[in-house]
Amino acid sequence: MKPARWFALLFTWLPGLLALAAVLLTTLPPGPTRGFDMQGFAAIPVLEGGRIKPLDSVARNALLMIRGKQTVPSQGRQLDPDEWILDLLFRPATADAQPVFVINDPDVLGLMGVRQTANRYFSFAALRPHLGAIQQQAEAARGLEAVQRSRFQSAVLNLFERVVLYDHLENAAQLADAPLFMELQTLRDPQSAARHRELAEAAPFRMLAPLPDGSPDAWQNSGEALDAAAAGRLHPGLPLLAEAGAAYASGDPAGFNASVAQLRGLTGNLRPGALEHARDELLFNRVQPFYLGMVIYVTALLVLFGSWLFRPDLLQPAAFSLLAAGALVHTAGLASRILLQGRPPVTNLYSSAIFVGWAAVLLGLGLERMYRRGFGTAVAAAAGFASLIIAHHLAMEGDTMEMMRAVLDSNFWLATHVVTITVGYSGTFLAGAIAIAYTLRKHLAPAPDPAATAVLVDMTYGVVCFALLFSFVGTVLGGIWADQSWGRFWGWDPKENGALLIVLWNAIILHCRWGGYIREKGLMACAIFGNIITSLSWFGVNMLGVGLHSYGFMDQAFWALSAFIASQAVLIVLCLAPRRFRVGPAV
Repeated sequence: MKPARWFALLFTWLPGLLALAAVLLTTLPPGPTRGFDMQGFAAIPVLEGGRIKPLDSVARNALLMIRGKQTVPSQGRQLDPDEWILDLLFRPATADAQPVFVINDPDVLGLMGVRQTANRYFSFAALRPHLGAIQQQAEAARGLEAVQRSRFQSAVLNLFERVVLYDHLENAAQLADAPLFMELQTLRDPQSAARHRELAEAAPFRMLAPLPDGSPDAWQNSGEALDAAAAGRLHPGLPLLAEAGAAYASGDPAGFNASVAQLRGLTGNLRPGALEHARDELLFNRVQPFYLGMVIYVTALLVLFGSWLFRPDLLQPAAFSLLAAGALVHTAGLASRILLQGRPPVTNLYSSAIFVGWAAVLLGLGLERMYRRGFGTAVAAAAGFASLIIAHHLAMEGDTMEMMRAVLDSNFWLATHVVTITVGYSGTFLAGAIAIAYTLRKHLAPAPDPAATAVLVDMTYGVVCFALLFSFVGTVLGGIWADQSWGRFWGWDPKENGALLIVLWNAIILHCRWGGYIREKGLMACAIFGNIITSLSWFGVNMLGVGLHSYGFMDQAFWALSAFIASQAVLIVLCLAPRRFRVGPAV
């Protein structure tokens, strides 16, 4: 093989291989922080939200809900979730000074007597003098339906809920003003029983594994364990937890690490499966495959854009290799979630966003292999990035591996109906994405390219056929599941209507195309309108408080969905408009 050919192959696949190598580096465990084995402590399994997870997951989910980020600035450096929750549990005075609460609403800032500035982050200590007023306004807002609340009422209620979560976490292992080590030394104190009950009620998770003679689900929090200790049944993990907390608070890394190692060993003996699961989930959290996939997809898009300006023979294949690397990372993350949950890939809105993007990327890879024009790479990378951005924002609502709702607790139907209908979503969105690429190219390309246009039209037509098949099969399977669950095949629920609309719209597109009612522009405009229908079926009924499939109203979702629909309407107009607009007389 000629040297030039070797260079081309190396340049083509090297970016993707480098991206995968960078991902593999994230699997290496970090070293101690300030000498403390924080990863070891974060790997301890806890029972929270009805499932076993590492303490690291509790910290990450809580920090995302409270701050919207997974880092906290403190003393000139960034704390990761594990160090933050250790401060919260055992150094509450230090944690209370850290700016973890973000407040953007001007009226909430006014309630606190704070002027609106560029700084919107506040510590718990800064909020403490205003908690009474915040709680009063939040209780008033709680009595209203979500759709009836004003912007201020929604914002103050959201802030109060984050404050409550913070307070519960701060009192999860010990009361903020009563260290656990002291509680063990004063078990017979007349006031200790009241403190133990307060601690047991406040703790949002249970950290002490069930004893051999107890129920497998009998995990204990510190308050419950202290009550048992006062009655003469001391859990062997309670003194170790107290020693770890005291060592961390006093700045003793050696003592902390020794206690954590013993606590992990005890948990491993009591519940080895729980410890192994927690370690696996901790690794998944550390790698963050969906965030890395998002970065790789963006890089693939940038390289592809560069190929339209310089050396397409090298950069276009390089972009494809990056897309393939992103798909591998995306697939690994999806497979990891399946193994950790023991469930099919789609169980909630978050996982549906992950899966929709994954299926769209695989379809795009296939299209690119068929046509080799760069269009498949572009729409696949854009779809993968967009879906993972949506998933990132959905992750701020809490645990993304939450326990299943009872009506959905069926692995068979989750693996058939839900997966099939979600693949239909992916196909419809991908067809819309190709149509958007057609529209942008139509108005931005320096000169018409009939061959490229024909490729885009063929791709859209083929993907619409694919989407119709999966949408139809998925809708029928959903009806069978409904018949088994609710005793009726069809009930005109908004979610059922949304699924039917996707099927009908894809069928209308094909019939109009076959009948000659629409041609090139009409097909593309209809494909873009499919994005609107699918978004309403996917999010409109899931998050806007309508029907049996509603999971709760969200202001952010409403405005984001409205903005998306408006953007698609503008793109439809551009798709149907003439190629170039002229201002003034033609020259």
